[in-house]
Amino acid sequence: MRKIELDIVALSHSVTQSHNYAVVLGERTGSRRLPIVIGSFEAQAIAVAMERMTPNRPLTHDLFKNTLETFHIDLKEVVINNLLDGIFYARLICLKDGELIEIDSRTSDALAMAVRFACPIYTYEFILDAAGVVLEESEEEEEAEPAEERTQPRGKTASLSSYSIDALNKMLEEMLAEENYERAAEIRDEIRRRGETS
Repeated sequence: MRKIELDIVALSHSVTQSHNYAVVLGERTGSRRLPIVIGSFEAQAIAVAMERMTPNRPLTHDLFKNTLETFHIDLKEVVINNLLDGIFYARLICLKDGELIEIDSRTSDALAMAVRFACPIYTYEFILDAAGVVLEESEEEEEAEPAEERTQPRGKTASLSSYSIDALNKMLEEMLAEENYERAAEIRDEIRRRGETS
């Protein structure tokens, strides 16, 4: 079967499931999107890697990456290889001493690893046919802004606008120490926004 390469184009709160998130994968050479509902922990793990944030202690996915690298195992690609009863399945395709090794994985964990290894993400036509959506032109234009800028819901920085830069930097350090990476990303975005407008 021909593999279709995907990119992570958005990460946001799930509209259908209030305590979950949705990661949206976009066809690299087409207009189809593949939305996948994931848990908050996995969304945080993906966002931390996309934002290139460095936690005080390694997250689980960082630990796994470090372990693979210690044993000279390279993650070559992630393949979302099946969809059964609304559940996506994935495999990590690894290379060790010239031998390909496939490891079964939850899709959310596979995506968190793909971001850390900067490796390609693939799926198959039958999965896009079953669960993919085609965006209209106006939606495509809206999605043209970089995914890393949209990992947080819009409008959340309003409450931060009343703080000074020094206060924001202090809050950022506190949030990183508490491993509250979602709030840290919001604070960092507010600091960046002010840097761009000054």
